[in-house]
Amino acid sequence: MSGVSEITGVAGGRVLLADGSFTVTDIRFDGGNIDDIGGGQARGSLNANGMLVLPGIVDIHGDAFERQVAPRPEVQFPLAMAMADTDRQLLSNGITTAFHGVTCSWEGGLRGIDTSRALVRHIACARTEGLFGADNRVHLRFENHNLEAVEEVIGWLQSGQVDFLAFNDHLPGIARKLDDHGRIAKYAERAGVSVVRFREILQASRERAGEVPAAVQRLSAAALLRDVPMASHDDTSPEDRRRYQSLGCRIAEFPMGREAALAARELDNAVIMGAPNVVRGGSHINGVRAADMVGEGICTVLASDYFYPAVLAAPFLLANAGIATLAEAWRLVSRNPARAAGLGDRGEIATGQRADLILVDDSQPAMPRIVATVVHGKARHVSRHLALH
Repeated sequence: MSGVSEITGVAGGRVLLADGSFTVTDIRFDGGNIDDIGGGQARGSLNANGMLVLPGIVDIHGDAFERQVAPRPEVQFPLAMAMADTDRQLLSNGITTAFHGVTCSWEGGLRGIDTSRALVRHIACARTEGLFGADNRVHLRFENHNLEAVEEVIGWLQSGQVDFLAFNDHLPGIARKLDDHGRIAKYAERAGVSVVRFREILQASRERAGEVPAAVQRLSAAALLRDVPMASHDDTSPEDRRRYQSLGCRIAEFPMGREAALAARELDNAVIMGAPNVVRGGSHINGVRAADMVGEGICTVLASDYFYPAVLAAPFLLANAGIATLAEAWRLVSRNPARAAGLGDRGEIATGQRADLILVDDSQPAMPRIVATVVHGKARHVSRHLALH
C-alpha cells in the first residue's frame, strides 16, 4: 500500500524520546523536521494509538540489493528496476537511511568496476531526481588490490558521490581457497568468468601487492579531504585496527575477533556488527557473537549486512533476552550509526531532527511489524489503513 505523502505529525503513539524514555505523546512536523513534541495533535497527523514510534533505522552497511541486481549468477536486471524494488524493501523494513555496500573489487562481474560505476551513478542520479523514498547513499567497499580503479574512485570521492568508504582485503582469504575447486568456482561464477580466468585475475592482483599500501594511503587522504567517514573491514588483530586508525579510519566494520573489536573501542571507534548475527544466534563464518559484543558494550552499531529484516528484529531480540533495554538496543540501529556516518540530523526523536520515524506494531515482540515509515515528514510506506487526525 502506498504512503499518504505529506503529513503534519504523528499522534498518540508510545514515542522513544532522545533521553531513552517512552512517552505517549504527539509529534508535529514542519518542513520535514520535528517541530514540536508534546504540544498536542495537529490536523493531518497519523494516528499511532497502540503503536511504538521509533527513530527511523539508519542502515550503515547493507548489500542485500545485490539480489535484486543479479538474482542469479548469469542474470542481471536494469538498475532502475532493481534499486526501485530495493527502496521499497528498505521502507517496508523501517530503514529510512540506507548506505548500500557497493563493492569495487578486482574480481570483476557483479562486484567489479563496471557494476560499481553504474551503481554509483544511478544512486546519485536517482537521489537528485527524487526517485527514492528512503535516503539511499553509497557505502563504497573498496577491495585494496583493485589498483586499476584507484584514480576513478578518488574522482567519485571528490565529486561527493561516495558517502562512506570501507577498505576490504578479501584477496588473501580467497587465495587460501585456491585448491578448493567448488569454492573458487562460486567466485568465478559471480565474476562471470571461467575458473581458469579467475585464477589468472587473482594471481595478477597478488603480484601487485606491494602497491597496495600507497593506494590505500591515497584513497584515505582523498576521503579525509571530503570528510567522508572511513572504516576498515574484517580487522583480524589490534594491529590492523591501529594501522587503519592512523589513516583516519575511525570505524571497525565486522572485526574478526574480540581482541580487534576491543582495540577499536579503546580507540573510541564505532564497531559495526551484523544484525543477522544477532537474529541467527551467531556468525555464519564462526566469528564472534554480536549479542555478546553488545552485552559487553563493544559493539556500538548493528547493520543489515545481507538481510534487511534483521535490522528491525535484532533490537527487539536483544531486549527480550535482557541483553539491553529496547531504548539501548535501538540506538544501535538509529542514533549510533547516524553519528558514525557523520549525520547529526537524524537517529533520534528530538526537536530539530529530521522527521524520519517508524510506527511499529509490537504486540508480538518476537516479530515486530512495520505499520508506517515516515521519511523527512512524508509517509513513504503504510502497511494498513491509518486514520488521519
